[in-house]
Amino acid sequence: MTTSLLDAALVEETAKKSSLLWVRGPGPAPARALWHAWHEGAVWLVGGPGEQPLEGLELRDGGTATVTARSKDNGGRLLVWTARVGEPAAGGPEWAAAVAELRGKRLNAPDADRLADRWAAECRVLRLTAEGPAAQRPGAYPTGSGAEPPRESAALTRGRVPSGLPVARGRR
Repeated sequence: MTTSLLDAALVEETAKKSSLLWVRGPGPAPARALWHAWHEGAVWLVGGPGEQPLEGLELRDGGTATVTARSKDNGGRLLVWTARVGEPAAGGPEWAAAVAELRGKRLNAPDADRLADRWAAECRVLRLTAEGPAAQRPGAYPTGSGAEPPRESAALTRGRVPSGLPVARGRR
């Protein structure tokens, strides 16, 4: 499956302009917001200890992922596309070029002077390359909202409002 020139241009522009992409692996885990860099026609991201978590996403070399880019204007879904996941060998020329690009996007690194060494030893650097036509794009969105109910969590509470909180007038 090839990506049309229009879809390729949309993927590139949305990836360049958005600071976060929502990535969902092939497994049942929900999509996760990940920071990234656009380099050499692909989205590159890094994850692992001290970086953004990739656990549960099941992103494997040669596998696929679903990527959702949001609009810079209103934050809504703009483009959804399928990506082929690649994981180049740490220290190789492709890896080094991508790490140089990612390093510039990494904010507040505690060890900026040895960041590439730590990523090589402890983290995964992944390439997401668009594959096939965009599943959702301007003019081709699904009719439903796409909203999902909140996942079960101990942080969710339903119960009485504590007596110390003020009550809005006109409500019971």
